[in-house]
Amino acid sequence: MDYPRNWHELLAWFPDEAACLRYLERLRWGAGFSCRFCGTIGARWWRMGDGLRRCAVCRAETSVTAGTIFAGTRLPLVTWFAAVWYVVNQKQGVSALGLQRVLGIGSYQTAWAWLHKLRRAMVRPDRGLLAGVVEVDETIIGGVRAGWRGRGHPEKALVAIAVEQRDRGLGRVRMQRIANASKETLTDFVLDHLEPGAEVHTDGWAGYVDLAGRGYQHRPRSQRANPDEQLLPRVHRAISNLKSWLRGTHRGVSSSHLQVYLDEYVFRFNRRGTPMAAFQTLLGLGTQHEPTTYHQILARPERTG
Repeated sequence: MDYPRNWHELLAWFPDEAACLRYLERLRWGAGFSCRFCGTIGARWWRMGDGLRRCAVCRAETSVTAGTIFAGTRLPLVTWFAAVWYVVNQKQGVSALGLQRVLGIGSYQTAWAWLHKLRRAMVRPDRGLLAGVVEVDETIIGGVRAGWRGRGHPEKALVAIAVEQRDRGLGRVRMQRIANASKETLTDFVLDHLEPGAEVHTDGWAGYVDLAGRGYQHRPRSQRANPDEQLLPRVHRAISNLKSWLRGTHRGVSSSHLQVYLDEYVFRFNRRGTPMAAFQTLLGLGTQHEPTTYHQILARPERTG
């Protein structure tokens, strides 16, 4: 087991910066050093006196945190590791105020930025596609406001959700904010998240009509034709749980940052049985994502499918 199982083990494993750096090196370069400048995979290297590695191919020097979410941090890695541990072990998620209080971080702004950096690292670049029997649907995220009806409110967002069937329960999930429920948009969502040949269960919305022609076993269901049957029970359960989580832990979120909260929910849900292992996973993913500043997070436009 290559991750601490409790808070006491966390403190024992990572008492200082050197221990944190060694752990990140194993996560980032355990399969061989990869130079971020010349792109050589498995390159020979020399360790420099200041802790940097020098590539034998291009002679460039780099650190294990360079080009990662930890780059340029002013707070010690020990605090980052504690933050990751706290985040993944809180079943219902963490607020910026809660993280600030628990770790004694100086400002709310820093805690908020850290959480957003971690959320952006919760998507594995090479994650696998959903397979087998998968339910797909859309939902609107955003509360009812006086004077607004339908989907037109600027704080409302349309989200596509896919859920694998695992026996009678839920397998892996995928969630993505989408611009609309058109045929093109929904087809792209399925292509991006489901393996060809998957059995796709949807409602009777015409936006899914192209799936059979794209190599999927499409099984559209109509509530009108099946009035006594609960259609798409797994995806509807996932939608209900997502909305409860957003309202409870985060008291709602801005539509401009919704996607990273969806990414966090997916990360947590898909690792709900192994929260301790998620500590190692998130640190490893953090070394695969480029750094972002507070101002970049504020300015980054929302991704929509």
